Amino acid sequence: MHERHEYRDGTYRLTYTVDGSGPPMLLIHGLSGSRRWWRRNLHALQAHYTVYVVDLVGFGSARRQRPLGVRESADLIARWMGSLNLTPAAVVGHSMGGHISAHLAARHPDRVAALVLVCASGLLRGDWWRVALHLPRAALAGKADFLPTIMFDAARAGLVTLVRATRSLLADDITDFLARIQVPTLVVWGARDALVPLPLGKALSEGIQGAQFVVFPRAGHVAMVDAAADFNREVLTFLAAQVPAA
Repeated sequence: MHERHEYRDGTYRLTYTVDGSGPPMLLIHGLSGSRRWWRRNLHALQAHYTVYVVDLVGFGSARRQRPLGVRESADLIARWMGSLNLTPAAVVGHSMGGHISAHLAARHPDRVAALVLVCASGLLRGDWWRVALHLPRAALAGKADFLPTIMFDAARAGLVTLVRATRSLLADDITDFLARIQVPTLVVWGARDALVPLPLGKALSEGIQGAQFVVFPRAGHVAMVDAAADFNREVLTFLAAQVPAA
């Protein structure tokens, strides 16, 4: 296991690991997730970049804290990046983490060199309980051997945290923020995503000037797990033209 580091900001605690060499890259997991959701990507990415993998407030090793809203999470991450004196980083976010990453790029453009949004939740709407009804189908659409990780991380986050975080992201519309994202952007989606449907991915990519859109036909909501090799290749190819590795 990589050594875990901790950043404290008032009452909030952000935990992260760092490994690899080259320009900085930040990986931000989604709702109910943790750093462990990037395990199938780290080896490929760390060969070219210094990869920082966070556990968001309220999740993973940073659980037992009330979760922040998506905008507050983006602001916290920007302050953390500043505390490390990071140069603008390649930022890769999944689901709620993609939602947060979009805000980070729009609100703190000096922190982001390039953006990868993976099945991001920013345009998702509806009652939280209606969205939750899609979770079993979304989980079953992905890799069966990843299901225990999904269940374990959801259980340790706890129902209260999951409901609060879901309500927060569903109440936050990034439509008006998309035009403010000026960094090179890659939008990645799974065609079988039952939680954040493919048309929302297409709309997201069309709302960001110059964004590239890639769809993995056999992947579900956790596209970086379901199509790990394809995901790693597409991300590295995209970033090679934007944030060249050392």
